[in-house]
Amino acid sequence: MSETPDVHGHIDPKFERVRDELAAQLDSGNELGAAIAVDVDGELMVDVWGGFRDAARTLPWERDTIVNVWSTTKEVTALAVLMLADRGLVDLHAPVATYWPEFAQNGKDDIEVRHIMAHTSGVSGWDQPFELTDMYNWDTSVEHLARQAPWWEPGTASGYHAQNQGHLLGEIVRRVTGKHLTQFVADEIAGPLGVDLQIGAGPDDDARIAEVIPPPPLPIDIAALPTDSPMFKTFTGPVASAAAANTIEWRRADMGALNGHTNARALVRTMSVISRGGTVDGVQLLTEKTIDQIFDEQTRGDDLVLGVPLRWGIGFGLPEPATVPSLPDERICFWGGWGGSITVMFPLQKMTISYVMNKMAPGIIGSDRSEAYTRAILAAAG
Repeated sequence: MSETPDVHGHIDPKFERVRDELAAQLDSGNELGAAIAVDVDGELMVDVWGGFRDAARTLPWERDTIVNVWSTTKEVTALAVLMLADRGLVDLHAPVATYWPEFAQNGKDDIEVRHIMAHTSGVSGWDQPFELTDMYNWDTSVEHLARQAPWWEPGTASGYHAQNQGHLLGEIVRRVTGKHLTQFVADEIAGPLGVDLQIGAGPDDDARIAEVIPPPPLPIDIAALPTDSPMFKTFTGPVASAAAANTIEWRRADMGALNGHTNARALVRTMSVISRGGTVDGVQLLTEKTIDQIFDEQTRGDDLVLGVPLRWGIGFGLPEPATVPSLPDERICFWGGWGGSITVMFPLQKMTISYVMNKMAPGIIGSDRSEAYTRAILAAAG
């Protein structure tokens, strides 16, 4: 397929098929605006973008466009906690209450940090009543989580902490460092690496943020679920709204599970710290020993919230061919966001890939588009 002027940036000739795939998705209308990046041992082999950042197709997606990446944000939050573990400030196997004493209420005294990192804590959402806008108030939302009881026996199974993982881990970060997650990421990750990455977004960035186009409804009849099931409680505590990501209130909040604002180039450089052994261009964030802990499998089986087979290490998903068939079952870690964004780390190849977009696809874990881009990248990489 020939190039289209709708795709911009640079690409190593070896990866030309990735540009072709993005062009095809843009031409078909499946994609509105998107960016893809591939880093191989510090060399940016792919850095392309195209399409539009608004539904009216009047504003082109530009080099510095950023977008809400939903749960791909969780990778950045996990990185923050791993950095604290690397520094000896957090023990991943210690009870959360070691750092956040109030969390021990209502039978949560034995829940460990790794349980939250691997979505096995039993605290996968907020007990009702709790509205989406309540997430924007840090103190209220974390106090609420500290009071409630787990919804299943911690450590026995995963139940995706869809909207609250950033609050749970962020409060640990705050208790240990004195900084909110937003500030920690700015000071300790984005600043040192020189990347365009934020939890939330500031007023100066509003004009360059891509408009989020909500997906079709989730293929789940929530009303038909048992009201005491983790799936029902998570999807209603609170009810998610894709359109909320376009509001100023959402952008200004500190939500490490949901509202990272960035682009593929920044994500691929940030998360390449895992693929490249902990150091990016002289900036060391992790050691190999800490990176190894990511791959310590915590759980494998049907997730109690998403209802599909998942395999969790500490802070990241590990390959599960039944759910993410494009990823080979080897030393790989990844996660993605509602609508299809994704970042994947391949330490054996020292390769990192990232894709972000604004037109959300159905489903929660990847999309047909992210699968197509991933397959094209892996085929090109050989």
